Order: sequence, then structure tokens, then C-alpha cells
Amino acid sequence: MRIARFDHLLAGSAALALTLALTPYSGSAFGQSTASVTTPAGAEAAAPAATSAAPAKPEVTSSIPAAGSGATPAADTAMSEKLRELLASGKADRQFGGRKERGAVEAFYQSRGFAPLWISGGTLSDRGKAVAGYLAGVNAHGFEPSEYPLPEVRAGADATALAEAELKFTDSVLTYARHALTGRVHYSRIAADIEYKLERPEPADVLGKLAGLTQVADVMESFQPQHPAYKALKAKLAEARGRKEEAQKARIPDGPLLRYRKDPKGKEVLMQDPRVPLLRERLGVTGDASNTTFDKELADAVTRFQKERGLKPTGVVGPQTVEAINGPRRDRDADVIVANLERWRWVPRELGKIHVMLNIPDFSLRIMRDGKVYWQTRVVVGKPSQATPIISAEMRFITVNPTWNVPPSIIQHEYLPAMQQDGGALERMGIKVAQDADGTVRMWQPPGDRNALGRIRFNFPNRFLVYQHDTPDKHLFKHERRAYSHGCMRVEDPLKYGEMLLSLALPNEKYTAEKLRSMYGPSEININFPTTIPVHLTYQTAFVDDQGKLVIRDDVYGRDQRLLAVLKGPDRRVADVPMDRPRQNFSAPVRVTPGSVGGPTGFSGPSFFDRLFGAAPAAAAPARPAARVGRANDRSSVR
Repeated sequence: MRIARFDHLLAGSAALALTLALTPYSGSAFGQSTASVTTPAGAEAAAPAATSAAPAKPEVTSSIPAAGSGATPAADTAMSEKLRELLASGKADRQFGGRKERGAVEAFYQSRGFAPLWISGGTLSDRGKAVAGYLAGVNAHGFEPSEYPLPEVRAGADATALAEAELKFTDSVLTYARHALTGRVHYSRIAADIEYKLERPEPADVLGKLAGLTQVADVMESFQPQHPAYKALKAKLAEARGRKEEAQKARIPDGPLLRYRKDPKGKEVLMQDPRVPLLRERLGVTGDASNTTFDKELADAVTRFQKERGLKPTGVVGPQTVEAINGPRRDRDADVIVANLERWRWVPRELGKIHVMLNIPDFSLRIMRDGKVYWQTRVVVGKPSQATPIISAEMRFITVNPTWNVPPSIIQHEYLPAMQQDGGALERMGIKVAQDADGTVRMWQPPGDRNALGRIRFNFPNRFLVYQHDTPDKHLFKHERRAYSHGCMRVEDPLKYGEMLLSLALPNEKYTAEKLRSMYGPSEININFPTTIPVHLTYQTAFVDDQGKLVIRDDVYGRDQRLLAVLKGPDRRVADVPMDRPRQNFSAPVRVTPGSVGGPTGFSGPSFFDRLFGAAPAAAAPARPAARVGRANDRSSVR
């Protein structure tokens, strides 16, 4: 497979790139020459400042000359022969991570008669200069240019030095392409509950694109995510870096709650506070700069600000409002943006014409259609100790009147201990308990108003066994910070969510919230989608809102902290290499001594995962708008 052919190149080229970034390049990388090779002066001149909004794009001729067509054909011929020797001899194995990866590079060069890509006539070609200029400006994407060092051959360098410089160029380009396409840090190094299907680039594909097109900088840029959200955030990175030199705005200090109110007789009760002038300035309220009265005009301005930021619009100034007005400290903005740009590299490049985007730190869910918001709502997500995973999956069906099949983790760690302390606790909750002959314990809650999943569940099969659902605990949606669940996502308006999804998945069936409500009853009903809808569970602590403003959210799970620690720490050397993590089986049954709890279940059949998601049809299956199914075929968990 393409992925397998490129895996070993990750460790080899990344380690070599770092070594060369830290050690001046002198002499031969393979011990055959002492010709001087240094960082190109042209690249240094082309490097933009750290505050640049976009990487440098040097002038590229409309038609880049073919390699080997320079002023000294004899020198190019000799260089090609050295390229053939270096690649065939295996001396480049260490540089390219082993025989297989070196073989892929060798095959590419062989297909072009070992004509070089980057060097012609004893100096950098136009293509080489364009690549050098682009890589000098990758800090615009949050990358470190020093990790992609590019040599320049001085006048008079021999064929061996030229060939080695050519391969060094190729190594740095492939390293950059890999980082741009799959991430500078592999997601497995951040947490076990992050999972994506990353497509590692094939060396021949990367080099072939650069060899076949003249606009080299555009090709290099195309390896980065092209999502509008990524591009908008990238522009904010340049702004954040530019603000480092600006004077910081005075921060509003903490203090007592500020509120405007009237007494029972309707008389204003006005508070005085030295922070009021600063509040007026920050909220754009005109008036006497020395006025310290928290009046109705200022309270109204606070209410408007709170609405804009998604805070409860009380008009009261408390710690949360003060923090929101102050905003994150600017010296941290750039780091937070870099972490979010990196996570965007893990997300599928094709999100789907219609897709669901859930942002965990923002506690929000959006249905997107053709790049625009189709509908949005609030959600409750997993608490920090039981985080909602970061994944992309496919929604396949909706279940009305779901049965809650308690997941093994909750059975093991919460409900069995509760039964030991109070034998009637689960019965009062409406939880049914039974045990198989082999000791397997199963707990479930039948459909109904008391069901932990509410009356509707949205299913997108994934190994973490999470999904989106209704909830009887509606009061939690009034909280600003909504991280309370076991990992699943509770939707504030699930009936409307179902209506909007089905208006896209099954438009001819005319589903409405009331139609879904009319299906409430004692039996599960599945509404299958003829075509799946992508669901992206993301962790965006920095994003650009619909008004073009940078929004920073709390790092509720510490994902930014961990990612930045890897980027700035010793693990950076191997950060793009996947980490082996034990693969937890979330559906593994809980077994205790037979006969110790409940009665026999009388159940045998598919695994927990298959019972949970097995009712979903294949993507190509015809739609079945309202198919009743037996509970044994689709039992659900809540996390």
C-alpha cells in the first residue's frame, strides 16, 4: 500500500531534517566529497518576517526549463550519473529512511533518466529557487523553516556535491509535504481518543506534481489544508504575531460583581467602581471618562457584548465577563492558533458537501451545506475525565425511542459499585439488570421519558461507541461550560436537529419535528439514510467567527497544552511518527461470578458494537424511512 511504502521515511527524513537544521552542512552527506554546500543566500533574502500573513512566493517563470538544459550540459550529465550511483548503491538509505523509501525516490528519478529537479547548470534551477523561497516562509503555517534546510552549491562544486545537494533538496521537500498533508505531530502522540485515517503521501506523487507544473509555490501551498476555516485562522496567526510588538491594552482587573438594578419602588440602585471608565472604553460607551457609575447604558452594553460572545446576557459583570472582555493574553494567541492549524491537518480534506461540524470547546454543533451554516445548536460534551473523542465518522441513521444499553465502562466503574451499596438504586432509575451463564452482565433502560438518551439518538458508527442524542436533563444547556457527559454529545433541540438532517437526507419524506414526536412510543424505530452524512468531532480552541473575529475558547481537555509541549519539547524529533497505544476495546463485556447479579438475559448474538450500530444500512442500500426493529438488533450505550 502507498501508506506502507512511506512509513519508514517518516522517522528517517524527520530525524535527518532536524540534524541538518541544527548542524551546519559541510562536505558530503555520504562521505564522498568535501565541496562546500551552504544555506542559499537567495532563500534567506526571500524569507518573510515572522509576521507575514502568507509565505513568500518568488517569481516563477511561466515555463520552468527542464532539468539538464542549463548552460553546461556536461556538468548536468555528470551529476545525473552521480545521482544514479548514490541511489543505486544504497548510500542514501540512511537519508531516506531505508531501502524501500530510497527505492521510491530512485524509481522517480529513474523514470526521468536521473535528470535533477532542483539543480541545473551547476546552480539552483528556477524550480529550486521557487521551492527555497517557499520553504523559507512556512512559518506562516506555524512550521519552522529550519526543519526544511536547503543547500546551495557554490561555484565549482563537483558532480558528487551537486548530486548530494539534489537529494538533500528532495528530502526536505518530501518532509515538508508529509508534515503539510498529515501533520507535524501525529495525533497518537496527543491522546488515545483521537483517530483519523491519514493518507501518507507517496514520494512519486509529491515530486511528480512539482516536476509537472510551473507554479511551484502554488503546488507547495496545495499540500496544506484548503478549508476556508484553516485559511482564515492562518491569516489570524500573522495578525497575532504582528501584535506582539503592540502595547497591550490595559486589562480590567477582577473585583466585585457589577450590576444595574432598581429597588421595589423603581428607584435606580447605582454602583460605583473604579473599573467603570475602563469598561466604558473597552465596550465603546461614550461619556465622561472619569465617571465611575455603573449605569443602565453601560449595563446594556455589557448585555450586548455577552450575547455576541455566547455568554448568558445578564448585564452583570462577573469574572467570566471580565475574562471575555480582556480576551486571551496576546502572547498566547499565536501558540493557540498554531495548535489549531496543526489539528486541521488531521481532518479529512473533503469534509462533505453536507456535513455536521461539532466543536467540543465551543459546545456547539453546526450542519453545513455548500460551505454555509444550514442550522446550529448547543451541545453538552464529555467531561474532562471522559472526553468526547476527536474523530470523523459517517452518520447512517436516526433512532426514535432508543433503548439505553449501559456501556461496559459505566457498568464496571459506576453501576456495579452502586448496586453493592444500594441494591435498589438501579431499579429506581429504571435500569434493568441481567446476567448470562458465562457471567456477562448486561444493563439497559427501556425507551421512555426517563431514558438517559431521551427520545432520539443520532448514530455514526465508531469504535469509541459515542453518538449524539436527546437528554431529559435540559437544564444543563443553560450553563456556559457544558462538559458533563460520559463522552457522548447531548443536543439541545434534538427534534429540530432530526428535522434538519432528514430534510437533507430524505427530502421527499417531509419529516418535521412534530412528525418525529408522533413516533414516540415503546418500540425503537430506525430512520435510515440512503446516503451517509459526514460527522466531524473537532477540537477548535481558536477559530474565526462569522463576523471575521478571532475567537479563543478554553482548553477544556488540555489538548493545546499537550500539543504545544510536543512541538516545543524533545519529542519534536520524532513527533510525526505514530505512537503505539494499546487499543482499548470499549465493547468488551463485563463479567462477574455467575448468579451474583440479576437473572438470565436469555440473550446471545452479535457483539456490543454490532448491537449498537448493526441496524444501519450500507451506504448504497435503499432508504427505509421508518423501519421498526427488535431491540436485540440495536442496543445503545451512553457515554
